[in-house]
Amino acid sequence: MDWGNVTAEDLIDALREVDWSSPPRPLSEFFSRFTFPRSSSKWNGRLKCNLYYYRTNYFILIVSVLILGFLRRPLAIVAAFLTALSIAFLNDSFAGTFSEKVTRTVRKFSPHLAAKMRPPLTPVIRGRPSAKRAIYICGQPRWVFVLISSSACFFLWFVSAGLLTVLWAFAIGLLATILHASFRTPNLKARLNTFREEFRAVWRNYSEL
Repeated sequence: MDWGNVTAEDLIDALREVDWSSPPRPLSEFFSRFTFPRSSSKWNGRLKCNLYYYRTNYFILIVSVLILGFLRRPLAIVAAFLTALSIAFLNDSFAGTFSEKVTRTVRKFSPHLAAKMRPPLTPVIRGRPSAKRAIYICGQPRWVFVLISSSACFFLWFVSAGLLTVLWAFAIGLLATILHASFRTPNLKARLNTFREEFRAVWRNYSEL
């Protein structure tokens, strides 16, 4: 993939649909080789490639910085967690995995309630779904959970008065992420992973025909 031709919207869509359950890359690989980009186009492509390949590492990095900034504000930690959760619900893979795990846990105590938490069936016409499959969490539309978690985190931010703290902590974590993604030289594993994700995307589109 020529990451220089990938737009920011394409990168956001890829991060939205990607599987975030994959473990982070080893630290020996994460901090192995750094070089200065030769041109702005090289920097642009390297930045997008590393953001996609080391996405889990960057997420852990930002969360760790936020936790360090909230050691004296317990409510702010809960607010930050709910904020991250509401954002994570926008990812299709995370929403499906979260719903499946919650339903599986509830089934152990109440099979009847777990049956109500299943998503509604999508009507099929001539072997194809009649519309794009909507995302449901525990039997409810995704936006319900996003709205509830967002409202709760806004209330906790107001009560804890930690909004300025989270802005500084998030800015530091974001700056560290951009610096690493800018100077970390993409290795062969990153390029092979990109080709694999491309093949999965093409195969997924072909299977939907």
